[in-house]
Amino acid sequence: MNPGTSREDVVSLNENKPSVLHNRSFLRLWMARIFSTTAFQMLSVAIGWQMYALTDSAFQLGLVGLAQFLPMLLLTLPAGQTADRYDRRTIVYVCQLVECAAVMVLVLGSAQGWIEPVHLLIAAALLGASRTFEGPASAALVPDIVDRDQLAQASAWSASAMQTAMIVGPSLGGVLVVWGTSAAYVASLVALAASVVLILFVKTVHFVKKLDAVNMDTFLSGLRFVFARKIILGTISLDLFAVLLGGATALLPIFAEDVLKTGSLGLGLLRSAPAVGALAVSLVLTRVSLENAIGKTLFASLAVFALATVLFGVSTNIWLSLFALFLTGASDVVSVVIRSTLVQVNTPQDMQGRVNAVNSLFIGTSNQLGEFESGTMAGLVGAVPATVIGGIGTLAVAVIWMYGLFPVLRGLKTYTVEEG
Repeated sequence: MNPGTSREDVVSLNENKPSVLHNRSFLRLWMARIFSTTAFQMLSVAIGWQMYALTDSAFQLGLVGLAQFLPMLLLTLPAGQTADRYDRRTIVYVCQLVECAAVMVLVLGSAQGWIEPVHLLIAAALLGASRTFEGPASAALVPDIVDRDQLAQASAWSASAMQTAMIVGPSLGGVLVVWGTSAAYVASLVALAASVVLILFVKTVHFVKKLDAVNMDTFLSGLRFVFARKIILGTISLDLFAVLLGGATALLPIFAEDVLKTGSLGLGLLRSAPAVGALAVSLVLTRVSLENAIGKTLFASLAVFALATVLFGVSTNIWLSLFALFLTGASDVVSVVIRSTLVQVNTPQDMQGRVNAVNSLFIGTSNQLGEFESGTMAGLVGAVPATVIGGIGTLAVAVIWMYGLFPVLRGLKTYTVEEG
C-alpha cells in the first residue's frame, strides 16, 4: 500500500462489499469520468454543429473525426508507455488541464467571432492528442484502485458513467448551442474543471512496476500481447469494424437538419438516445453477470446493433429514429463491458497502460475514423444510403468473425482465458 493511503480507499479481497462504489477513490474516478465525458460530448455537439454551420459540408464534418483520430494513431504506443512509467493519476490530471486550455480558445474564438473551420480542426486534433494519453492512464487506474474480483462490476459502472455523460452531454450541448456555441464551450470548461478537482483526490493502492528502458521490445509489447491472444484480439477488432462501418454519429447533424428537420434540439436528442439505451443496459450489467453466455451475447448484441442502424437510416420519423438509436446504444454497451473486462482481467498489472493504449487505439479508430468514413460515404452517396450500407456491413462483419476469423468467440463463457 502506498504511504498515506487510508483503509477506506481499499476494497479488500476478504470483504464482500455489495458495490464497488463503496471504494471512495473509484467513486471519485467514476464521477470524474462523468464530468469529463460530458464535457467531451458537449464539445462534439458544438464543434460538429459549428463546423456544419460554417461549411454546410458532410466531408468537413468527417474531417473533425479524422483530426481527432490522427493524433491517436501516432501517439497511442507512447501513451501506453507513459501510463506504465509515470503516475497514472497525474497523467489524467495534466491531460485534462490541456483540454481546458483548448476549450478556452474555442470560447474566445466563438465569442469574438473569429473562429474558422481550421481552428475547429486544430482544437479537435489537440483534444484528440490529449485524450490519447488520458484514455490508457484512466483505464489503467481502475485495476490500481479495485481488486480483480470486482473488475467486471467496475467495468459495468464505468460504462454507466460513460453513458450517463453521453445522455447529459449531447442534450445539454444541443440546448446550449441555441444560445451560441460559446455557451456550450463554457459549460464544457466547467465540467472539465470539476473532473480535475475530483482526480486530485483519487488514491491508488497497487504498485506499478516501472520499466527499465524504452526500446523496441517494450514499445511494441502491448501490441504483441493483444495479437498473441485471439480472444482479446477478436473481441476488440470485432468492435472496431462494427462501429467503423455502423457508426452514424458524424451524420447526426445532417439527419437532424435535412432528414428529420428538428434543428439543434433534435440533434441533442439524437445524440442522447444511444446513451439512454446504453445506460439502461449498463446498470443491469452491474447486477447481472454475463458469465456462461459471453460469446452468444456478444454476437446477438451486434446483430441488434446492425439492424437498428439500418432502421435509423431508413426512418423519417423522429420517434422511430430515437428508438433505433436507443437500440444501438443498448446493444453496443454489451460489447464495451465484455471488451474492457476481458482486457483488464487478462492483463498483468505492469502492462495495463500499454495494453489499454492498444485498446484505446481500436476504440478511437472505430469512433473517429468511423466518423470520417461515414462523412466521406455520405458525401458520395448521401447520408441515408451511407447509414444503411454501414448497418449491412456491420452484420457481415459479425458473420465473418463468428464463422471465419474468430470462431472461438462463439463459445466464450468466462472472462478468465488461458492462452499462451
